[in-house]
Amino acid sequence: MTKLKKLHYKPKARTTAALVLSRLLVALFVATVFLAPPTRLLAQQFAQTIAQAQVVDKAIADNAIRPFRIRVPQEAIDDLRRRIAATRWPDKETVVDQSQGVQLATMSELVRYWGTKYDWRKAEAKLNALPQFITNIDDLDIHFIHVRSKHPNALPLLVTHGWPGSVIEQLKIIEPLTDPTAYGGRPEDAFDLVIPSIPGYGFSGKPTGTGWDPDRIAQAWAELMQRLGYTRYVAQGGDWGSPITSAMARQAPAGLLGIHLNLPATIPPDVAPVLASGGPAPAGLSEKERAAFDSLDTFNKQERAYAVIMGTRPQTIGYGITDSPIGLAAWLLGHPGFAQWTSSRSDSEKSPTKDEVLDDITLYWLTNSAVSSARLYWENKSSLLNAIAQKTDEISLPVAITVFPGEIYRAPETWARRAYRNLIYFHEADKGGHFAAWEQPEVFAEEIRAAFKSLR
Repeated sequence: MTKLKKLHYKPKARTTAALVLSRLLVALFVATVFLAPPTRLLAQQFAQTIAQAQVVDKAIADNAIRPFRIRVPQEAIDDLRRRIAATRWPDKETVVDQSQGVQLATMSELVRYWGTKYDWRKAEAKLNALPQFITNIDDLDIHFIHVRSKHPNALPLLVTHGWPGSVIEQLKIIEPLTDPTAYGGRPEDAFDLVIPSIPGYGFSGKPTGTGWDPDRIAQAWAELMQRLGYTRYVAQGGDWGSPITSAMARQAPAGLLGIHLNLPATIPPDVAPVLASGGPAPAGLSEKERAAFDSLDTFNKQERAYAVIMGTRPQTIGYGITDSPIGLAAWLLGHPGFAQWTSSRSDSEKSPTKDEVLDDITLYWLTNSAVSSARLYWENKSSLLNAIAQKTDEISLPVAITVFPGEIYRAPETWARRAYRNLIYFHEADKGGHFAAWEQPEVFAEEIRAAFKSLR
């Protein structure tokens, strides 16, 4: 296990309200004795100065980076187990595949384990062993993991998760990226890692108003990196992390050198309308382009119902998945990224393991973030995979892409080069899927090293 450096964030020098108050009292005494101004005027000036000091103190407090530790009450865990035990099960599906959704056998086996043997405290301890922090950005608390490498000149890397993932997705890549020498790499391959929880997810705050779309989150991430003192860094994202990271690249904040995506928005303008209408593939597509078109067509017609519901009625679906842990688990497992995953005993160590998947699901449950996370779909008004919708032509910063074979679709290099004018790296990995960092952490780490090598 890599020994993690303990981080200390020095508070900015500030004049506290208490100091201001003491000085004002002295000034008030002097003014009263020697100048004798009207008492009412002095009182007004005194009140105004105190109010200004309080505003300054609040701003400083909001910008502070505070250590964070997870402490889930035992009552919440006991309540979860009671709800699991009281599950009212539906009938078995009438097909032999997953075409009607997550199968009863899959759910019953996973839930039996969840309610009797699964231990959240192990996940909690794993997270608490990492340096975690909270900072307030744009009136919202942002939770993040921040691990500095022991190697000098490590390149800071901001990694953004997606749905139905969380920071749990990224835990396996922390050591390979921060300590590459322990995994066959070189000291100069090292990264500092910043892994935030998206607003509404995990231990970040839940927005109480509208407007927290990928663009706004991208701005918050830039503020986070600035607040951490990084003057040059790179960013990575898949799933929701892709439009958020792409938005950062469009906004080009000071210090951002380039980005890496593992779910790029490459659908070209002549193909997007055909996919939207459900029509046949356009003529002239290459073999790889036709395969991508077919995968996207299947996804649109059979697999993206979850996105449509959360994009239009997140509150409606939220009642069921907030009240029932089984409903929540089935909803998350219904994502096509989990299509090939199984919780069977014969394959229980497949990455991610059964316990790791339950860590993620339980995190959603214990933080009551089923609805707050779903609202990101409602906030987003454009296709995640459409090059025009994601304004990829406005990105001038270097872009790197890795295509994993088990992804929703395999982005063809021809489409990628049309979408991103400054594509510096493109590679098709041999294994891995939608949750690449979770499924194949060492392959993912190798891709990150290769992708950003030229930007160090």
